[in-house]
Amino acid sequence: MSDQGSYRRESARVLLIDELDRLLLLKFHVDPDAPESGHGWCTPGGGVEDGETLAEAAARELREETGLSVEPEALRSAVAETSGYADVGWAEGIFRDVFFRLRVTGHQVDVSGQEANERTYHAGHRWWSVTDLAATGETVYPLGLAGLAAELVAGRVPTDPVQLPWHH
Repeated sequence: MSDQGSYRRESARVLLIDELDRLLLLKFHVDPDAPESGHGWCTPGGGVEDGETLAEAAARELREETGLSVEPEALRSAVAETSGYADVGWAEGIFRDVFFRLRVTGHQVDVSGQEANERTYHAGHRWWSVTDLAATGETVYPLGLAGLAAELVAGRVPTDPVQLPWHH
């Protein structure tokens, strides 16, 4: 269940892993009005809406951002979380990201369900191997994702959510 009241923004995200043990990450523009400002990579997911559980929000965001529809129950329990202070321009305060994992035997990413704001920031997607993720010099959120992905790919699913370092 969500504790939304104690956070400025709570989001639910999905670590989507395919049959080749690759993790799907979405590429985003740091500032869509200034593409030279760079980009980053993040897992599918986003804000929890009023009345949604974390799993419901994660399933909705997964559908909107990748075209993959799953029941919230398929996500089971959270595997990781991170929280901390951020000022991202449109919001300031304590943010919390909760991560679920889902294994798929294949998925063709379809971004046509993204909301207008998401389309503005969206710059592509990529299925990352654990090796590539660990070796990249690119900006990837959350911090510690490569290590967590390696554990999940190896079949080691935590019984309690792993606390990842805050990224801002």
